[in-house]
Amino acid sequence: MKVGVLALQGDFREHILATTQCGHEAIEVRRLAELESVDALILPGGESTTIVHLAKTFELFNPIRKHIGDGLPVYGSCAGMILLAERILDGAKGQETFGGLDITVRRNAFGRQVDSFESELTFNGKAMNAVFIRAPWVEQSGPGVQVLAEAAGHAVAVREGKVLATSFHPELTSNLEIHRYFFDEMCKAR
Repeated sequence: MKVGVLALQGDFREHILATTQCGHEAIEVRRLAELESVDALILPGGESTTIVHLAKTFELFNPIRKHIGDGLPVYGSCAGMILLAERILDGAKGQETFGGLDITVRRNAFGRQVDSFESELTFNGKAMNAVFIRAPWVEQSGPGVQVLAEAAGHAVAVREGKVLATSFHPELTSNLEIHRYFFDEMCKAR
């Protein structure tokens, strides 16, 4: 499978490494032709407002929205969760998203950069260490959203159809469980 990682800003290199470690081809996506050549897309952690700005500059914003709406499997970590949310609390004024997940996220819900932390949680029945950096959490989710992990009483990993999002950064650990779940459980029908 050919997996694109949006490479406009943030920790896209770490997602590319995790993808190749899972046995899939990974490419950086900065152009429409690259987006249109992939079987799945990963939105990395970073700064959500900057990623939106750059996606518009590179004329990728509307095509990404369309591909998500058309059923392209997409995984977003941290800022990627914000980018996939239909609604944002504490976002920048007028902040837009790609959408795709019927959730309301609170931006920087776990605090500022200095409040970053690691925590043990259970994902898909397995214990794992999770890295939270200026992380959002899910305040509300629609009836079609499945909560896959919680931390501090809030959903931090959710799935709706072929869209997966986590508040935390599995790409910053050696644990490939989230990436394997995305590839094996959500992308295999493509």
